[in-house]
Amino acid sequence: MSSNPQAIDLTRLHADNAAAPRAATRQIVAALATLAWLGGAAVTQWWHALDDWPYTRELIILKLALAALSAAIGVRAWRATGPLKPQADAQQARIDRWLAASPWLLALALGITAWEVVTAQLEWLPRPFFAPPQALIAVYFDDLPRLASSVGHSFVLLAYGYVLGALTGFVIGVSIGWSRAVGYWLHPVLRLIGPLPATAWLPLAFFFFPSSFSASVFLIALASAFPVAVLTWSGVAGVNSAYYDVARTLGARASFLILRVAIPAALPSVFVGLFMGLGASFSVLIVAEMMGVKAGLGWYLQWAQGWAAYSNMYAALLVMALMCSGLITLLFKVRDRLLAWQKGLLKW
Repeated sequence: MSSNPQAIDLTRLHADNAAAPRAATRQIVAALATLAWLGGAAVTQWWHALDDWPYTRELIILKLALAALSAAIGVRAWRATGPLKPQADAQQARIDRWLAASPWLLALALGITAWEVVTAQLEWLPRPFFAPPQALIAVYFDDLPRLASSVGHSFVLLAYGYVLGALTGFVIGVSIGWSRAVGYWLHPVLRLIGPLPATAWLPLAFFFFPSSFSASVFLIALASAFPVAVLTWSGVAGVNSAYYDVARTLGARASFLILRVAIPAALPSVFVGLFMGLGASFSVLIVAEMMGVKAGLGWYLQWAQGWAAYSNMYAALLVMALMCSGLITLLFKVRDRLLAWQKGLLKW
């Protein structure tokens, strides 16, 4: 049955007309974000702080740059939209993504300006517990080598522990899900040890392992292995038995059934376990680094708190949040690549 081109054009025109008010609203929001960033720059420039904070000039430059970005988003969307300027779907999707960021740009402009006013201009919040945005910029300029070194040490420690724990949990989960004999021995151990917080093993870990680094790797691996093992086991055990019957009919051996049938069918559950394990490993990472290692974000947080350098602590927390979010996003990219048929079912 052939489709009607005129009907398709009318449907698309109706969709474009329905989306036009939303695009116009977001263009207005982009304009308001531009004005908010310019207003914030004016507050920094002409409303002098009660103290001489360094890097105030850099804060003004940052606000002006974000004002230019907001204006560019609004102008680009305004020039690209309209009934006389139809856009390709990919180009329109890019414009929509930029416009979707406009409310956040407006909220950030208002929030950062309010933060600066109550800390630098009015000093309503007590020092040194609360510092203005200039203080965070100063940390990224003045203490960047130590902060970058801490990020590098934390990433290496997290990589060792998480990869080791994920591989161990994956092997345990496949073994329990596939073999009843293995499940008979490992399942009770998993139920006994797995629910315990990994930090409860701190005294034993630092006693049995020769260094604080190896003990921290063990704790991170322990935290990430349990969810990966449980979800992998559930995924393998839940594979439809008809898949195995068809493969056996075609002459498949046990190794083929495990590698080509059970594991691919269980991958959606495996990735859920990997996400949960990554989140658990972050919490254990910070605690482990506070207990004995000589570098890392956890060590940096403890050092900053000891010296009452709260601006350094806030800067490290921001870096940590970006690091965690970036690694989880990367893991989602890998999942969407391997499980293209399930793309979009698990949101982040």
